[in-house]
Amino acid sequence: MITYKTAQVAAIIGIHPNTVRLYEKLQLIPKPERLSNGYRVFTDFHIWQCRLIRLAFQIEVLQNGLRKKIVQMIMISATGDFDTAITLTQEYLAQIKQEQRNAEEAIDIVKQILSGGIPENSHNLKRKDVSVLLGLSMDTLRNWEMNGLLTVKRKENGYRVYTDEDIQRLKVIRSLRCANYSLEAILRLLQQLSQNPDTDIRAALNTPKQTDDIISVCDRLIVSLSAAERNANALLDMLHEMRILFS
Repeated sequence: MITYKTAQVAAIIGIHPNTVRLYEKLQLIPKPERLSNGYRVFTDFHIWQCRLIRLAFQIEVLQNGLRKKIVQMIMISATGDFDTAITLTQEYLAQIKQEQRNAEEAIDIVKQILSGGIPENSHNLKRKDVSVLLGLSMDTLRNWEMNGLLTVKRKENGYRVYTDEDIQRLKVIRSLRCANYSLEAILRLLQQLSQNPDTDIRAALNTPKQTDDIISVCDRLIVSLSAAERNANALLDMLHEMRILFS
């Protein structure tokens, strides 16, 4: 059986030796045996497991427990229980596909809301009334306003008054947030829609500007989920190979 030292594993995988030790500490790889001098002894299983970790962590999809599920899969694989690791990865893949459907559905909902036009201004609701009407917390409404997604007019007494146009805008925001689009992506869409009502909603949500200071995965949600789907399929292929080699 071929064995490796920590530095050799690091060189093969392309990581720092401290990262290998971190993987061990986090139980992402099997605990290596040690020689009488205290040096760790790694095997081909460790090499494959490290490669699995690197592949899994290429994708940063955080919503709805996806990240937690993939970490759990890696820890199970480290124990040699490849059947369970494969099952977890299949569940992860199924959830990604559901997230993709949610993201696309939100875009369709937004299109439907916007195609209905803005009704006559028959409502002048307070924040509490809007909270009840849309099923949103008061804190959520405050947060969206603080992040520039909505500017609510005030009456002379200082109370905010939400119009039908505001409510329509809130419905758009709510649909997109339920599908895990970021506040930045939604703000970008709303800004483009204000300039051009015929804006391509899908493209606006998934194409951050080069000048954006921070571009998170949720700014390119559909693109990121598609990449996560490809990644999950690659993980499944790798786990099947590991099951043959090390079971």
